[in-house]
Amino acid sequence: MNKLSMFRPLISLIFLLTFNLLAAQQIAVLKYSGGGDWYANPTALPNLVRFSNANNQTKIMQEVATVTPGSTALFNYAFIDMTGHGNVFFTDEEAQNLRKYLISGGFLHISDNYGLDTYMRRELKKVFPELDFIELPLDHPIYHQKFEFKNGLPKIHEHDGKPAQGFGIIYRGRLVVFYDYECDLGDGWELAEVHNDPLEIRTKALEMGANILSYIFNN
Repeated sequence: MNKLSMFRPLISLIFLLTFNLLAAQQIAVLKYSGGGDWYANPTALPNLVRFSNANNQTKIMQEVATVTPGSTALFNYAFIDMTGHGNVFFTDEEAQNLRKYLISGGFLHISDNYGLDTYMRRELKKVFPELDFIELPLDHPIYHQKFEFKNGLPKIHEHDGKPAQGFGIIYRGRLVVFYDYECDLGDGWELAEVHNDPLEIRTKALEMGANILSYIFNN
């Protein structure tokens, strides 16, 4: 066993303590390269934070940070959100940094804002070449926090008319990436006037989003 292998558990513990003690109560949006609109849905996360704090036991800061996949600042946040419509690109260094973040206790939520799927899947293979997205079973705890979603993800926007699906990447038994596909939770979190979605639809989106945050912060 080399010296790096001996200290690897300690390094992971330090990262976990950073999440818990420094900035575990703030979330961030991922600013990626490639030309895709990572900045889509600007009102989504602030609205979700307000809803979650009011309806769950979370105490998340209202201010949402912005972080890049290659930055050491990534490790300051227990929850990172990624969305957009177009191309995504991670350098090898960014992919390795994102991997370290995720296997050390971090969590990435990805919301396909329509058109992200192909590019995102390609780049996540750089992060976890040995793992594939799997569809989460309906009894997964993320669907059964304060709000019950017995049938899985709610359908927020039509897109291609396919059923909403929740996919995950699981590393050593822990869900590290959750991906809502043909669902568009992020649009449902936005201010009502942005997409003019019915209150019932927006509420379902916010409840599912609150479940995700509860799964991260309260478990």
